[in-house]
Amino acid sequence: MKSKLSVAVCVALAGVLAFLANCAGPQPSKEQIVALVDKAAALVERDGEKAFAEFRKRDSEWFRGDVYVFVDDMEGKNLCHPAKPELEGQNLLDMKDAKGKEFLREMIELLKTKDAGWVEYAWPKPGQTGSSRKASYIKKAKCGDKTVLVGSGLYVD
Repeated sequence: MKSKLSVAVCVALAGVLAFLANCAGPQPSKEQIVALVDKAAALVERDGEKAFAEFRKRDSEWFRGDVYVFVDDMEGKNLCHPAKPELEGQNLLDMKDAKGKEFLREMIELLKTKDAGWVEYAWPKPGQTGSSRKASYIKKAKCGDKTVLVGSGLYVD
């Protein structure tokens, strides 16, 4: 009897863990992040700032779980940040991550010589305060008459 109860408890626990893992969603691959940013950059080029409203919608292709699209101008001003809307409108050029890295400055410098690329830094997951390692793919796009960087990333912790 005790053995059957232990098996039932283990099966129930496995089901709960599988459900919770499914709710959080699988961690995207680098290829999925690149595809998302490419699609988001095309939307920005087509619709300009109107695209930002789409990026802010939770549980959409643009903002699901720990994955979201962000947009900054080439002077460091944040234009769209669904996970931390309080950053929008602020110049983040000199913002440092938990390890002292000026990650936005690095992103902008990368895009001065390339159309796209990856930058790694420490950043809190949505809803958390502690930092995790994050790798973001960023791409240049035209938003009206100005150049912006469109990005998204995945947490590697």
